[in-house]
Amino acid sequence: MENTNASSDTINNIFTDESQIPEQYKIPEMHQREYLLNGELVQWNGEVVEVLSPVFVKGEDGILKRKLVGTIPHTSPKEAMEALDAAVAAYNNGQGEWPTMSVDERIKCMQKFVYLMIQQRDLVIKLLMWEIGKTNGDSTKEFDRTVEYINATIDALKDIDRESSRFQEAEGTIAQIRRAPLGVVLSMGPFNYPLNEIFTTLIPALIMGNTILFKLPKHGVLAHYPLLQAFKEAFPAGTVNTLYGKGSEIISPLMESGKVNVLAFIGSSKVANGLKKLHPKVNRLRAILSLDAKNAAIVTNNADLDVAVSECLLGSLSFNGQRCTALKLIFVQKDVADAFIKKLSDAVAALKPGLPWEKDVKITPLPEADKPGYLKTCLDDAIANGAKIINENGGLTNNSFVFPAVVYPVNDTMKLYHEEQFGPIIPVVPFDSLDEPIDYQINASHGMQVSIFSNDAQEVANLIDPFVNLVSRVNINCQSQRGPDVFPFTGRKDSAEGTLSVFDALRSFSIRSLVATKATDANKQLFNTIVRDHDSNFLSTDYIF
Repeated sequence: MENTNASSDTINNIFTDESQIPEQYKIPEMHQREYLLNGELVQWNGEVVEVLSPVFVKGEDGILKRKLVGTIPHTSPKEAMEALDAAVAAYNNGQGEWPTMSVDERIKCMQKFVYLMIQQRDLVIKLLMWEIGKTNGDSTKEFDRTVEYINATIDALKDIDRESSRFQEAEGTIAQIRRAPLGVVLSMGPFNYPLNEIFTTLIPALIMGNTILFKLPKHGVLAHYPLLQAFKEAFPAGTVNTLYGKGSEIISPLMESGKVNVLAFIGSSKVANGLKKLHPKVNRLRAILSLDAKNAAIVTNNADLDVAVSECLLGSLSFNGQRCTALKLIFVQKDVADAFIKKLSDAVAALKPGLPWEKDVKITPLPEADKPGYLKTCLDDAIANGAKIINENGGLTNNSFVFPAVVYPVNDTMKLYHEEQFGPIIPVVPFDSLDEPIDYQINASHGMQVSIFSNDAQEVANLIDPFVNLVSRVNINCQSQRGPDVFPFTGRKDSAEGTLSVFDALRSFSIRSLVATKATDANKQLFNTIVRDHDSNFLSTDYIF
C-alpha cells in the first residue's frame, strides 16, 4: 500500500509552482507576430491564438492552469492564397530560380539552412518540451535526428545525381535521365513529432526543386518560429512559405485552386481523403501520405517474455504512446498470458511520471486538451465489456496527465480493439490459435506494422509469410518503429500512400525526366558542346563530391 500511495501522491502532485521549475528549462513567453511569405518575414497584426502548454502551473491564487507558452498568428484564407501565389510564382512552371538551379547549388542552400538551424538547437528543444510535453531526452533526440536526416538526404541526393551524371545509349538513342521537381508541395505534419515528421517530407520535397507551402501542426507551432529566419536566408524568395490558422479554413481553398501539385500529409486517412477530393484534377495530384495505424504485437508461447515485455513497453509507451508506429494492441497466447501481464504491469508501475525536464521521466502530460476525456471513455467501455485495469494507478488522471493503463482481457466488442487510442493505454488480447491475430489484421482497416515475439523458427516463419502481405513491416522480437531512416516507411490499406525513407522520399517528390537524341555524330557533338560549356544545369556530367 505504501508504494501505491506514493505513486498516487506523485501523480496527484505532478504539477507545481512555476518557481520550482529549474531555471535552465524556463522559457519566456514567445509572441510570434510574423510569418514567412515570398522571402520576407511579414508582420502580422491580426487575430492570434494562445499556445498553452500541457504543463499546468499554480497561479498566485493557487489554482492550476496551463502555462502560456506564447501566441501565434491566426491567418485567414486570404493569407493562405497569398502564400500559394508566392509558391506558384517561385516555381513559375518549372522556370523559377529554385527549380532550375543545379543540384550542387540546391545542396549548398540546404547546407546553409542546416548550419543556421543548429544555432537554434537549445531553444527549439525547450519549445518542444513546453509545447507538446516531450521529455528533454526525446526532444533533444528529435532535433538531432532531424539534422541527421537532412544530412543523410543531402548525401542520398549526391548519390542519385552521380548515377545520373552519365549518358545512356540504347537502340541508337542517347539519353541522360535525371530527376526533376513536380511543382508546388503542400506539406502538413503531426503534433507528435512536429519537427522531425514534417521535415521528412518538407526537406526532400524542397531539395528536389519544388516550392513549399508549410502548414504548421496544431501543437508544436512555436518550435518552428526560431527556424523562419533560417528558411529566409537559405532559400530563394517564395521557395518556402508558412501557413498558420485553422486547417479546415485555410487548406480547402488551396486544394480547390488546383494549383497544389503534391499533397504531403501525415495524419488521419479521413482528413487525407477529404483533401484529395477537393482538388479539381486529382489525376494531377501526387499524394505522399502517412496515416492511421493500430500496430499489433503477437506474443506466443515460445516468446522470451522478458524481451517481449521490454519491447512492448517501449513500443506502447514511448512518448506516451503518441506515435503512429506505436504498438496499440497486444495479442498474447493464453498459456503465457498471466505471466506476461504480471511482468508488463510491474514494468509499467515502475515508470517514472513527471514533467518533461525531470531526470529519467518516462510518462509526461498530454498536449491534446480532450485526450484524457477520450481515454477515460475507452477505459470505461472496456470495463463495461468485461476487461479490467491490471496495473496500479492505471488510468489515474491529473488534468493533462494520464498514467498508463494495462487493460485485460480485451475483445472485439471494445473500442480499444478497433480504435487507435494514440495515448498511454495498452490493450491486451488473449488468444488460442495464431489464426486469431492473422484474422484481426486481415479485417483491420490499417496495415502499417506488426511485432512478432517468438523464439521458434518455424512459428516465426509461419507468421512472417501471411503478415508481409498484410502490413508493410514485420518486426521480429522488437518493437515497431520508423527507423533507420534509410529503410522504407510506408503502409497498406488506410495506413499510407507512397513510401518515405531517405532515398524513397527523394524519388516520391520528383519525376524522372530525360533528354534524348539519335546517336548521330552531329548530335553527339551537340551534346558534347553543351556539356563542355556548362550551358545546361540539366544536361551535365558534373560529379558532385
